[in-house]
Amino acid sequence: MTQMKRSPVKGLLLAGAIVAALSAGATAPASDPWLRPEAAPAPEGNQPNAEREALGRSLFFDPRLSGSNWISCATCHNPALGWRDGLPKAIGNEQKQLGRKTPTIVNSAFNRLQMWDGRKKSLEDQALGPITSPGEMNLSADDLVQKVRAIDGYKPLFAKAYPGEEITTDTIAKAIASFERTVLSTDAPFDRWRRGDEHAISDSAKRGFALFDGKARCSLCHQGFNFTDNGFHNIGLKDDATQPDEGRFVHVHVKVLKGAFKTPTLRDVAMTGPYMHNGMYRTLEEVVDHYDRGGDAKDNLSPNIQPLGLSPQEKADLVAFMKTLTGAPMVVTLPSLPR
Repeated sequence: MTQMKRSPVKGLLLAGAIVAALSAGATAPASDPWLRPEAAPAPEGNQPNAEREALGRSLFFDPRLSGSNWISCATCHNPALGWRDGLPKAIGNEQKQLGRKTPTIVNSAFNRLQMWDGRKKSLEDQALGPITSPGEMNLSADDLVQKVRAIDGYKPLFAKAYPGEEITTDTIAKAIASFERTVLSTDAPFDRWRRGDEHAISDSAKRGFALFDGKARCSLCHQGFNFTDNGFHNIGLKDDATQPDEGRFVHVHVKVLKGAFKTPTLRDVAMTGPYMHNGMYRTLEEVVDHYDRGGDAKDNLSPNIQPLGLSPQEKADLVAFMKTLTGAPMVVTLPSLPR
């Protein structure tokens, strides 16, 4: 269970300082592409610091950033549920079900494109999308700025985080993105094994990794420390025939991208079910079965998806390996919201 507690600003400043220090100096390990880098990248105009992280944390957990005043970013991206909502499909404004599963934001700082269909180019670009979407948080950009400006407690926080800048959609988006960059996967058993601890994972999981990077073909798409190629693939999921979701094709009109969605990270995958963009599979075992049979819908199927012929033991080994990608839950400090 994710630990949530209230603490003084000192804790927030320390967390932000750690992220800032790491971001300033660390890069991906040169020797092992499966090992996590020590820090997340950030754009030149929004380098992390304690003040920006603290402001973004408050905005992320503030339900006043919605038309109803009861939906916050954290409503769908709940830290106790793997930074998502635990539902097959998200619930938005007026309790209406949306068309896709809420993705985790763990390690989203490393994504080259955001959202299942890649329509947002950065965390800053993504931050206001759910807020201003009528189906999600349902608050217009103009109303958002007016609401935040009307809360006196936010004024000194913005002044410290972005001195000389006004409270605008840009500074709100930058602050939320700064907090989201702190949502990183923690040290997992797999990482300890890759660093030389042979007892960190089971023999079954070791066999599973060999399958993952070989016969099971998983690493064709789930590559590197974040276990994603940042690409978009049609993996043969059955769709609603009356309302087909064309995914990436809506934004890039290439036939192979019809029904294609972003390869999600597998970090913390044991906490982020149900699985797939439409939440159709409840367990990792069901996911493995899907790939083993080579998908179901064959139109525009990615060439990476082929029947695998896995034995029951091989399937169990794959699942055992994937569970080693989940580390201890990140400790989350709930903010006292500005008044």
